[in-house]
Amino acid sequence: MQIRSVTHVPPETKRQFVADTRAVEESSRETITLASYNVHSCVGMDRRRKPSRIAAVIRELAADIIALQEVDNQPGDDVESMQLEYLSDALGMRAIPGLRMIRHTGEYGNAILTRYPILAVRRHDLSYPLREPRGALDVHLDVHGRTVRVIAAHLGLRRAERRFQWRKVLDAVVDEPDMPTFVLGDMNEWCRSSRMLQEAHRLFGEPPAPPAFPSFFPVLTLTRIWVRPMRAIVRVETHRSRLAKVASDHLPLKAEVDVSRL
Repeated sequence: MQIRSVTHVPPETKRQFVADTRAVEESSRETITLASYNVHSCVGMDRRRKPSRIAAVIRELAADIIALQEVDNQPGDDVESMQLEYLSDALGMRAIPGLRMIRHTGEYGNAILTRYPILAVRRHDLSYPLREPRGALDVHLDVHGRTVRVIAAHLGLRRAERRFQWRKVLDAVVDEPDMPTFVLGDMNEWCRSSRMLQEAHRLFGEPPAPPAFPSFFPVLTLTRIWVRPMRAIVRVETHRSRLAKVASDHLPLKAEVDVSRL
């Protein structure tokens, strides 16, 4: 009988092999970063309105696509007035307005900032009777030569209002069932057993949803990011920097997505 010698592999060598394998997998990914951020009119926990501080938080995120809620465009002489334009210029990103709420001094609502070419823009009216007018942004972007759909929304505070608005979002989603789709924003829904979330998870899967509100001690999951197909999600996390904790009453939520899996 022939006896074969077996060379002992030290534990540290095995650990290095696993680390090297993971490094190769990471380097082969083509990832992008999505984010959603309720900027609270750029008014922080210190009650100071500072769009430059919000811009600094977005730089920390290094997001390629970011949905913004509660952007306040107030005309004025201040360099930081007209918040959407200011953030777009300060960050060097393309701005897509979806502003629905008209105030005495300007417009207020949601928007998208992106680094990618914009192929198409649609706006869906989500307004509910006797409540603040709201809308969803529905855009096609060219992401590394691939058309990707992004739907960004900020749903209402009452459950009946959210159900109505979510049904409209779902009606829009089913129009293009085969297109890679990101749905993100402040959904104002924290109850895991809600019908709205159950419908969303049946359609998109149930990705991680860490709490991001309030910013100084996050306990509620109001902001959501869904990706179809869900296998493209690498990670989802709340951005908890020192600056983010004071810049708004919400923390940003971000997701890393592997484009090759879309």
